[in-house]
Amino acid sequence: MNKTILLVDDEAIILKTIEGKLIDEGFQVVTAPDGTEALKRFSDLPINLVITDLMMEGMSGITVLERIKQDSPNTAVIILTGYGELSSAVEALRLGADDYLLKPCDLNELIFRINKCFEKQKLKDMVKMYEDILPICLDCKKIRDDSGTEPGKGEWIPVEEYLTKKAGKSMSHGYCPDCGKKFLDAIDKFGD
Repeated sequence: MNKTILLVDDEAIILKTIEGKLIDEGFQVVTAPDGTEALKRFSDLPINLVITDLMMEGMSGITVLERIKQDSPNTAVIILTGYGELSSAVEALRLGADDYLLKPCDLNELIFRINKCFEKQKLKDMVKMYEDILPICLDCKKIRDDSGTEPGKGEWIPVEEYLTKKAGKSMSHGYCPDCGKKFLDAIDKFGD
């Protein structure tokens, strides 16, 4: 599976229990007993998903969430808490948490939620890949300009217009050295 999960909780028994289940499911697991240590490990290792307790001594799970999303917005974060207050769930989700579970959580449900987070990451990566592709017509060479509109719904405009619009510079036509040489060679052959 090759996915690495950072598990953060100040209760050793919870760390060991969840770590064992995640390892059994084929995940690589890194643990941290508090938020400060979690952020150190996050900066040192490639982490795909973070599961953090909400209420910990020192740095809270909300702060861990904020810092991780600030440094790596695509990293999934699941919040675990023994305190099922709606306001904390709303705050966590508003700050970018991908999911929120109450402790003690069913470990199979946690695995299900983790897999959903990874599916969501995969879809986001796929969308990002397509957003980075510039669509050009095979026949007329017009470019679809999706700026300011829903991807795939932009206006098809000539290459020159697109480049002028994006670069903010006027265009001039000429020949590159290779094409100039081909043109001159063709003229020489035509004259023979």
